[in-house]
Amino acid sequence: MKYSFMQELIKSFDQQEEVIKQGGGLSRIEKEHKKGKMTARERVQFLIDEGSSFDEIGLWAAYEMYEEEGGCPSAGVVVGVGVVSGKRCMIIANDATVKAGAWFPMSAKKNLRAQEIAMENHLPLIYLVDSAGVYLPMQDQIFPDKEHFGRIFRNNAIISAKGIPQIAAIMGSCVAGGAYLPIMSDEALIVDGTGSVFLAGSYLVKAAIGEKVDNETLGGATTHTEISGVTDYKMKDDSECLTTIRDLVNKLGPSAKANFNRTKSIEPEFTIDHLLEEFPEDRNRPYDVYPVIKSIIDKGTFTEYKKGYGQTIITGYARIDGWSVGIVANQRKIVKTKAGEMQIGGVIYSDSADKGARFIMNCNQKKIPLIFLQDVTGFMIGKRSEHGGIIKDGAKMVNAVANSTVPKITIITGNSYGAGNYAMCGKAYDPRFIYAWPTAQIAVMGGTQAAKVLTQIQVSSLEKKGEKITESEKDEILESIKSRYDRQTDVRYAAARLWVDAIIKPEHTRMRISNALDCANHNPIIEEFKTGVLQV
Repeated sequence: MKYSFMQELIKSFDQQEEVIKQGGGLSRIEKEHKKGKMTARERVQFLIDEGSSFDEIGLWAAYEMYEEEGGCPSAGVVVGVGVVSGKRCMIIANDATVKAGAWFPMSAKKNLRAQEIAMENHLPLIYLVDSAGVYLPMQDQIFPDKEHFGRIFRNNAIISAKGIPQIAAIMGSCVAGGAYLPIMSDEALIVDGTGSVFLAGSYLVKAAIGEKVDNETLGGATTHTEISGVTDYKMKDDSECLTTIRDLVNKLGPSAKANFNRTKSIEPEFTIDHLLEEFPEDRNRPYDVYPVIKSIIDKGTFTEYKKGYGQTIITGYARIDGWSVGIVANQRKIVKTKAGEMQIGGVIYSDSADKGARFIMNCNQKKIPLIFLQDVTGFMIGKRSEHGGIIKDGAKMVNAVANSTVPKITIITGNSYGAGNYAMCGKAYDPRFIYAWPTAQIAVMGGTQAAKVLTQIQVSSLEKKGEKITESEKDEILESIKSRYDRQTDVRYAAARLWVDAIIKPEHTRMRISNALDCANHNPIIEEFKTGVLQV
């Protein structure tokens, strides 16, 4: 079929994801079962409502990043938004099959992202704690800085002050600094026989102060529910613990909502098959983005804004699963202006930047969430564009995105290059959620262009030193640089570093956006939109 390349790509990603989901491997999973414990993923599935989806965040986190350490699938922690007793909650579950749930640098970054999403959307937090603490060989990369381990506990306090519920279950080890996370939550449960929490384990206690004590007496369930009073509920096993969490969530009081406009959902005009047929394998090939939009939005709901102006960005109001949204999408086909000029698809020109900025401001004025569909190669360059003020117009759009206060959700479908990433609400511009298709590529510029520039610089440097570079040697340098650059632009490289929250299948885009809007609707506070010097 015409879109077989996409099918093959998704199939390969599915296969890799199945391996990642095994965590530390089948033997480690079996060891957890022999202890009477569920794995992190089993706990999550038990916790969420039957038949509901789990929108995982950071499945690819730390992918190929800690190979010398033996790897750290999903950064050793399972994170995502799930429905628990009818309420959307952020769930964070340590995976004890991966280095006993130890915290790597990316583990901290992933936890912080989860807390950030919870704070922005006022989602209750559920921590399923089972961790040996900081991975000591990398302690210098996780301990003292602002975005390191300690920031998590700081967030515990801030989240509590915001009135966002936090429930923690100690279902395994909970050691040293990590002991503060569950105890800084509103309520803490502990599983008898497998759960333990202490600032220092028995070996360190003996080494430090000479006291001999076993871990269970030091910080087991009986100690902390009957002697210290540190924890609130003593649970006999994982099942009872997770069932009790569901019961606690079920009894949460009411919370205010933003009340974003939503009506009855209507199926899209085009099917997912149509969408995939329109999407080219060659990332440089032009295509029409309208079928992509119409495969996501409710049929017949698109009201296009400034249709004939700034045509390399498509803007308009629509509904997605009934939710009222503003769409900002890069048009990838070559367009012809009324003045007879040809504009390259995927490039942001002065008129399209002006149009984008005005539409974003309108959506803020009307309290309508924004959806960005990114497939952008950057802003137009050259003498004519510079003389026309492309930097000023680009800055106008970036300013509007940066100061936007309505929820922003970004989907990267293809290219995400240079300042185009910024103008189309990349990670640095605080989207509530940011997802990418397997076809996405994120970089300062395309691999071929970057490789040519870097090759020219390297060859020029060598020639200045008196070396003579042959054409074949130039080709070798080019290929070496391009190979490295292509690896870094791959979406898995981006997802490993949490530049995107998740890699999603195109067919899941509409559902993910709808779920994200439902999350955003839980935060009733929308700040007043204002900008500084906006050059209109």
